[in-house]
Amino acid sequence: MKLKVFADRKSQPSRAVILFCKVNGIDFEEIKVDLMQKKQFSPEFKEINPMGKVPAIVDGRFKLFESHAILIYLACAFPGVADHWYPADLFKRAKIHSVLDWHHSYLRRGSVGIVLNGKLGPALGLPLNPQAAAEAEKLLSSSLSKIESVWLKGSGKFLLGSNQPSIADISLVCELMQLEILDDKDRNRLLGPHKKVQQWIESTKKATRPHFDEVHKTLYEAKEKLQKQSPVGEDSGMKSSLKTPLHSKM
Repeated sequence: MKLKVFADRKSQPSRAVILFCKVNGIDFEEIKVDLMQKKQFSPEFKEINPMGKVPAIVDGRFKLFESHAILIYLACAFPGVADHWYPADLFKRAKIHSVLDWHHSYLRRGSVGIVLNGKLGPALGLPLNPQAAAEAEKLLSSSLSKIESVWLKGSGKFLLGSNQPSIADISLVCELMQLEILDDKDRNRLLGPHKKVQQWIESTKKATRPHFDEVHKTLYEAKEKLQKQSPVGEDSGMKSSLKTPLHSKM
């Protein structure tokens, strides 16, 4: 039976899983779980993922959720996936796991917090929270610095000094692409000081094109829609919530 991927491309972990499948030629059926319509909470989907989150997969009778677990499974279960995505070498695998664990505790919290509380909240029926957005910005800035000083340390273009991308590169870059939702000047202000991060994002895009651009088309369309909805002359709620200077470092 064909692999089924339950996802919404507005979700960064969903995009990571879809992108991995496309880049590696994995045959799959993409089933949209519309987050805006709260379909992730439907009884049918919660039979697949009782946590009510995307992405999730069904491979025959096997069900799995959590994007990092899914990426690891796909890299191991499907033939033809190049070793660099999830190396057979145990030491290299352990290092990739360390990046993935760190991601959910730090980078993802900062990225989600700043986008949700500083921009996207009203589209989901939630109020903007300037204080939470400012705290998330501190965490995001610190996380970007850690990527440069720890995970991008070395001569390679990708995380952990590698010359080829791994599942960690896909996961983290898809996370940071969510910042596209922000106004350009806010996104540039956040990423501008981190040149190594910008170069790494571009390297990952290049290594996964044309699929990268196609998978992120939904994100670009969502950004355009949000920009049209923003009142003329206003900074989309970001001016008040993201003007706090950054001093905190992790």
